Amino acid sequence: MTQGKDKELRATGRCLCGAVAYEVRGKLRDAWNCHCGQCLRTHGNVAAYSAVKREDFTLTEERGLKWYDSSDFARRGFCQVCGASLFWEAGKRDYIAVAAGSLDPPTGIKTRGHIFVAHKSDYYEITDDLEKYPDGH
Repeated sequence: MTQGKDKELRATGRCLCGAVAYEVRGKLRDAWNCHCGQCLRTHGNVAAYSAVKREDFTLTEERGLKWYDSSDFARRGFCQVCGASLFWEAGKRDYIAVAAGSLDPPTGIKTRGHIFVAHKSDYYEITDDLEKYPDGH
């Protein structure tokens, strides 16, 4: 995915070891905390995801990138060197979701709310006043 080079650099991000890195040249969506079972298992906890249009996303290092088909409609990108979970994308959507924690600060984004709260685990509570959706948004 190498596009959008003509736009101003908005953000950068990477995995823990640097074997996967990316640039964002466009608007980043505010983050949503996902409580679905797949995110809990993939990240080991709640996953905070921002998103960017595919045309505004460029991989600058991908030697460690591996994709896993996590369902019949979506896949997850992770670093096969350090194990960092980085991306979520669904086939025909015009954006790629990026793990908010993989973005280099300052990110300029805020946490907007929670999705899949009906699927959250029992070891934590959601106590903030942000938007909450039982399933996706």
